[in-house]
Amino acid sequence: MPTSTRFAVSVHVLVLLACHGGRPVRSETIAADVGTNPAVIRALFSRLSAAGLTASHRGNGGGAVLAKAPSDIRLLDAYLAVEDHEIFSVHRAISQDTAAIGRFVVASLSAPLRQARQALEDELAAVSIEDIAASMTRLQANDAG
Repeated sequence: MPTSTRFAVSVHVLVLLACHGGRPVRSETIAADVGTNPAVIRALFSRLSAAGLTASHRGNGGGAVLAKAPSDIRLLDAYLAVEDHEIFSVHRAISQDTAAIGRFVVASLSAPLRQARQALEDELAAVSIEDIAASMTRLQANDAG
């Protein structure tokens, strides 16, 4: 089953805004960089703005900007803003009339799945948009030379 790309695209968008140093960037410009439709970018901006990560400037010369310093935006912030909060889906609970494995497997999965989600969130919380932008700059420098 395919996974969502909202998180990766949102990080791309946030890094792009960080690299523009506070100058507003239009959704059409961002969409061209990301390789998607401007409507997709505007939908992400709606979620990112609601989470307090971006702001919009209207009118001529307007566009989106970061609402916080890149060092203050964690990957976890972007993830929570745009992705569904359940990483793992489990099947419906089995009726009490079924075999013991079927009756308890979902409950038995609860702790390991909770721990896996916490590990993911801990990793995402440790990295900022500024960190990703710096990594990108290093990769570009290595690629050029």
